[in-house]
Parts: sequence; C-alpha cells; structure tokens
Amino acid sequence: MEIMSTTPGSGLGAMIRTWRDRLPPSAAGLPVARGRRATGLRREELADLAGVSVDYIVRLEQGRATTPSASVVASLARALQLSAAERDHLYRLAQLVAPADGTISDHLPPGVQRVLTRLADVAVAVFAADWHLVWWNRPWAALLGDPAAAPPRLRNFACDRFPVDADHPHLAQWPVAEADRDATDAAVVSDLRRATGRFPQDRRLAALIRELNAGNERFAQLWATGEVAAHREDRKTIDHPSVGPVMVDCDVLTDGDSELKIVIMTAEPGSEDETKLHLTTVTGPPTTTRN
Repeated sequence: MEIMSTTPGSGLGAMIRTWRDRLPPSAAGLPVARGRRATGLRREELADLAGVSVDYIVRLEQGRATTPSASVVASLARALQLSAAERDHLYRLAQLVAPADGTISDHLPPGVQRVLTRLADVAVAVFAADWHLVWWNRPWAALLGDPAAAPPRLRNFACDRFPVDADHPHLAQWPVAEADRDATDAAVVSDLRRATGRFPQDRRLAALIRELNAGNERFAQLWATGEVAAHREDRKTIDHPSVGPVMVDCDVLTDGDSELKIVIMTAEPGSEDETKLHLTTVTGPPTTTRN
C-alpha cells in the first residue's frame, strides 16, 4: 500500500492524479475530441506518453504500486510536464533521490515541451547531454523508425555510432548516411568530451565513456585526440522504405544549462525531399526494419 502522508491528497498516487488532471491534452500535442468531459489527460493518454501500461498508472494512482523506477519517474515527469521542483518532489514521493545539481538531466522543462508541441509537423527529438534519447515526436518516428523498439537504457546516439556489441539496436530503423561520416563521428566524440567538463561527476556519462573507450576502437582513437567541440549541424540521407532516399538538414539546438540537445530534421523548401518528408509523416512509421 502507498505510504500515507499526514496531509490528505499529497501522496504519490494522489499527486500523479492531480498533475494528470491539470494537463489538457492539447498541451501534450494530443487531439481533443468533441464531447470530451475530461479536462486533463486520461490514464490511457498518460500511459502512452510515458511509455508504461495503463494498468501501471492505475496501480500507481490507487497506491498499489509505490516504488516506480527512476526511469519511470523521469518518463512520468516529462509526460506530465512538471517543473524541476515538481519533478524532484515526484522522485522523493517515489522514495528515490532526485537528480543532483551538476549531473546530466533527462528532464524537459514545461516551456521546452510547449515549444516542441508546436513543432508537430517537423521531425524532432531531444537528447540529454550524453546523447541519451529522452523524447521524440511522431514525424521523427515516421522518418527514422520508432525508437521505442530499443530498450530505454540503450537509446543512446553515441552507442549507436560506436557500438560495442554487434547486436546493439539501432535508433534509426533504416540506413542513414551523412555527407561526411568521419566529421560527424569526430563531432559526437568531441561533444561528449565537452560534456565531461560540464558534468564531471555524472556517473552515467563516465560509464558511457569507459564502455566506448574499451569496446570501440574508432571511438578510442577519436577520444585520444582530445578535441573539444559541440555538434551543431549535419546533412543526412535516410533510405526510407516507403518513399525512398530523403535528404534532410539536421540542426542541433542546445537548451541552456541542462545541455539538452533538440535535434530538428527539415528538408529544403519546395524540393522533392520536402515532399517525401511530408509523405512519411502522413503515412506514419513503416514496419520494415534495417538489416
């Protein structure tokens, strides 16, 4: 049973319900059907946004599940669009230690989420400072394949580029080529080194660097150069199974102190690539996967 609070309505389940009720579906980028009586998110909608089952949301709200994992709490905080203080409160209610200052954050501030919601027709994803994928929209999944096919702990762009295991799942479900792959590899590695200076005490980042250095020769060679820089832009060609090759510009925007990386993929206006990009969004994610 849920640990009782001396203040009514302030426990884990009650707070999840309160935050769910206050978030209108439109703020989460969801369509609002006529005749809808619920002003906030339904349990099914929260479950879909957070990537958990509806039954688990029910058990959390009813106090039958009281110790969600840190990854689930982070997903709920993003789905509910909590402020940093509210996110930390959710961690404490779940009997977890809130992320400390100076460590990499997977949290999306409400203002950033509102901006992302307004980019519903553009392929957008958000990565943490260590290139861990924390959020993506439907156009992104339609263009590159749904990253949900990979387990949450393996959704890392650096691991994707510098695999240490031949069976490591790809974030993109079909082949992607860069205009200059070597330059992109170097940019990702130098960006990770930059992150080690910004977050020197972050254990996840340190573990990632150790793993890639030990398990991928290409990464180790680039890391040894000592280059420090930020990865800002690229041009990619995606071999999409439904519409064929699509050339896109990939721009990386960084969100303040948290170093969140907002990655946006667009095509040249009026081009055939723009038409193909639009078609991927209309048709939705195909089921074909890369070899």
